[in-house]
Amino acid sequence: MTAAPIRYVEPVYRPPSEADSLILPVTDGCSWNRCTFCEMYTAPQKRFRPRDEEEVLESVQRCGEQFGAGVKRVFLADGDAMTLSTRRLANILEAIRRELPGVRRVSSYCLPRNLRKKSVTELRELAELGISLVYVGAESGDDQVLALVNKGETFETTREALAKLQEAGIKRSVMILNGLGGQALSRQHALNSAALMNAAQPEYLATLVVSFPKGEARLRESFPSWAPLSVIQLMQEMELFVSELELKRTVFRSDHASNWLVLKGTLGLDKSRLLRELRAAIAAPQAAPLRPAWARGL
Repeated sequence: MTAAPIRYVEPVYRPPSEADSLILPVTDGCSWNRCTFCEMYTAPQKRFRPRDEEEVLESVQRCGEQFGAGVKRVFLADGDAMTLSTRRLANILEAIRRELPGVRRVSSYCLPRNLRKKSVTELRELAELGISLVYVGAESGDDQVLALVNKGETFETTREALAKLQEAGIKRSVMILNGLGGQALSRQHALNSAALMNAAQPEYLATLVVSFPKGEARLRESFPSWAPLSVIQLMQEMELFVSELELKRTVFRSDHASNWLVLKGTLGLDKSRLLRELRAAIAAPQAAPLRPAWARGL
């Protein structure tokens, strides 16, 4: 039996659009890992550490030997590959180009904070070597919400990171968490998240519903007054968010397993249609194509 070319530390996460990608861990865990809404990297074995560079390069070499030009996409895991130095990332990207000649896209998660020490010139170098898309969990554009969930970012730090990526020619897929502000801060969460997206004009925008499969205790340590939104309230928040968006050409998806109502379109082309679908579901939820709770995969 051929040995697996890559050592994985479970659980392994990747964006839904990376389902067909080779998942290449270059770090374990998340370098911040303090967001109280996120459970992805809280297991002891997911404690943050950069992978040994030689191990990563050997994994790429073994993948090349096993898969050759059959690999078309690579996703650099875990939580934030962009925390690595430009030099180390460049070495990994050069190895991917050399050993996996069929790769057409390299992507990763990206915390805004990990771009503060990277210049636009460095990011352009990484783009030229193959990184063409990063997934940025903005979560909210509201500073009060961000502080209460211990995100470690603000409207401005996220906007600056997204602008830097745009200038470097790296596409951005931004995630906003529907319901993150709870009932009390729902309106300002929606309005300021839309304002952030309007300022950034990302190539891709996705919304997920905040959820806590392991319970809400961790969130409530920093946000004790948080109260979840009902399904109707979640859709009302989405209606406000979408109504405030002024995007020129952004692919929009609200189809993650956590979403009750699936929405897809291009903004601003499909804004009116998306609002019609939302308003119809709010007015008559019993007739709307809502996901049943068992199908939300949480």
